[in-house]
Amino acid sequence: MGRFARAGAMVVVLVLTAPLALTGCGDDDRQKPTFVDAAAPAATASAVATGVPEGPPSPLEVSPADGAGRRPVSTEISAKIPGGGKVSEVVLTAANGKAVEGRPRRDGSSWVPSAPLKYDTRYTATVTGTGPDGRTYEGSSTFTTMAKPKSMIGSGLYLFSDRTYGVAMPVVAEFSPGIPKKDRAAVQKRMFVRTDPPQPGAWHWLANGTQAYYRAPEYWQPGTTITVRLALAGIPLSNGRYGNVDRTAAAKIGRAFEMKVDNATKRMTVYENGALVRTMPVSLGKKSTPSSSGTMVVMEKKESTVFDTRDEPDPDNQYVTEIDFAQRLTWGGEYIHAAPWSVGAQGNRNVSHGCVNVSTANAKWLFARTMIGDPVTVRGTERKLAPGNGWTAWSMSWPEFVAGSALPVPDGGDAAAL
Repeated sequence: MGRFARAGAMVVVLVLTAPLALTGCGDDDRQKPTFVDAAAPAATASAVATGVPEGPPSPLEVSPADGAGRRPVSTEISAKIPGGGKVSEVVLTAANGKAVEGRPRRDGSSWVPSAPLKYDTRYTATVTGTGPDGRTYEGSSTFTTMAKPKSMIGSGLYLFSDRTYGVAMPVVAEFSPGIPKKDRAAVQKRMFVRTDPPQPGAWHWLANGTQAYYRAPEYWQPGTTITVRLALAGIPLSNGRYGNVDRTAAAKIGRAFEMKVDNATKRMTVYENGALVRTMPVSLGKKSTPSSSGTMVVMEKKESTVFDTRDEPDPDNQYVTEIDFAQRLTWGGEYIHAAPWSVGAQGNRNVSHGCVNVSTANAKWLFARTMIGDPVTVRGTERKLAPGNGWTAWSMSWPEFVAGSALPVPDGGDAAAL
């Protein structure tokens, strides 16, 4: 099996001086709004007829509270309407008068700016809403954001705009250091995914918090557009660090292309849009270096490369070999690749160091048709795919996947939060 550094990780780690002390922006620190029944003259005939009180709007309290300082640049705007009413409009402006774009969460719990707020900047939020009785409520708040923090996490997004991926491409968020368990719900609330056509989905965290995957219950529908925003800039964490940047991407999902490898038959079957298009013999990992069983994803493609395993502890597994048509499946070094030296074994016995060996002709044929994000399922080997050894989002059942979410997931999965 080959050994490479992770390609395209896009991770920047910033570890500087001691963090600032500040209270995070969340439901716990919201002031409870009070309902003030505005004194009004006797109702007019129109008011009696409609049942809607006339007069000036009743005040409501907005969060952040008026005069609040040192707010995170991830701050959202919220207000409660007495009796369960709804907010109808939020207007947020910076001190220079420039309006801030944003949109409400699907559940109506808050209004989210479309980009991080500026550090050390004064903002004014004006909120208008309607009560269940038709009464209009209005409130405003002026607050100031914090200075740029000195200690931040590193983050990465394995998805690029204007690219097309296979149907098993998960949204992969990466963090360095890992997100503490107590912070994952707050971070997950700021990781937005939208799909067109709409498909339910959920996030799943690796145990160490260094990665989170987003996927649907089944593979993505061909032709889907996935729009992602990791809105983490300035989000405060319990370890004294803050999110570093917002990351965004809008990518396409292409045709359905799936590879299935069965150790019992030593064959790979290839399907395109559900139809069998090719069957080819393979040789998998020998007993001392077995291939992983599970559903993997093509993560990287190299038409020509060199496998160098001279740092392996077992001398029998140390080699330097030129490889053609290599497609990475795991971080540990499992690939599909051309192996002309094992053609005699392909379809009969396993002789590789963990990779899926195929002939040069078959490797070239596959390489010309696959995309990053295409699924590869291997069955019947001595080793199970380890979580996080590659993009392992699909190597578990949907109930197992949902169990790794930091937030409750409705039956069947949740659609986008925004």
